[in-house]
Amino acid sequence: MTPDTVVHLVRHGEVHNPEGVLYGRRDGYHLSDLGRRMAERVAEATAHRDITHVRSSPLERAQETATPLAKAHGVEIVSDERVIESTNVFEGKRFANGSNALLKPSAWRHLWNPFKPSWGEPYKDVVVRMMSAVHDARAEASGHEAVIVSHQLPIWITRLHVEHRSFVHDPRRRQCTLCSITSFHFVGDAITQVSYSEPAGDLIPAKDKKMPFSAGNAPEEAAPEDSGPV
Repeated sequence: MTPDTVVHLVRHGEVHNPEGVLYGRRDGYHLSDLGRRMAERVAEATAHRDITHVRSSPLERAQETATPLAKAHGVEIVSDERVIESTNVFEGKRFANGSNALLKPSAWRHLWNPFKPSWGEPYKDVVVRMMSAVHDARAEASGHEAVIVSHQLPIWITRLHVEHRSFVHDPRRRQCTLCSITSFHFVGDAITQVSYSEPAGDLIPAKDKKMPFSAGNAPEEAAPEDSGPV
C-alpha cells in the first residue's frame, strides 16, 4: 500500500565531547566538524524528498543537524520539547576515556529495574511524547513528508513501540547510528511500514559504530545493559 505521508526521525550528528560526558539535556554540546558534515550529508540525501515540515529537539546538536536540511527545503524549524533527549540520573557523569560511572557502587541503587527504567524517564512516557509529536508532524505534512530531528534513545524506543517489540534491549545493538533516518510510512493515521537508512554511515569512525559511549559517538543515555547484553 502506497503511503500518503512519511515522517522521518533523524538522529543528530556527532557531538564535540572530548571528555566523554553523558550530556543528556545539558546545554552547550554542539556538533563537531564531522557532525556538521554528517548533517550536510542528510540534507543532500533528502534533497529529492517531498519534505514540507521540519521540527527538532531544542538542544543545540539537534538544531544544528536540522538546519541544513530545513534550508535545503525552504522551511522553518519548529522547536519541539516533546522530542528532546530523555532524562537520566547519570547526566554529567563520564562514560568514556577509561571512565564508567556505572561501575561505582553508588550507581547501583538506580539500576534495579531495566523495564521502567529505574535510572531515567520511563520508556512509556518517552513513547507518549514522541508519538504525539510524530502525529502532529504527520498532520502538518499530510500528503507529503516531515522530518523530526531527535536523539538515539527516544527514536529507538519509539520504533520498538511501533514494531510491538520489548523496550528492554542492549544499547549497543540499537539500529540508530549518527544521522540515521528511521522512517514511519503512514496511510491515513496508521503506520504501515518502518524503514531505515544511514546516509552518513560512511562518515562514522569504525570504532564508534558499535560503541554508543565512545568520546566520538558522544553518550546521551546510559543503561545497565551497557556492561553486557540483555
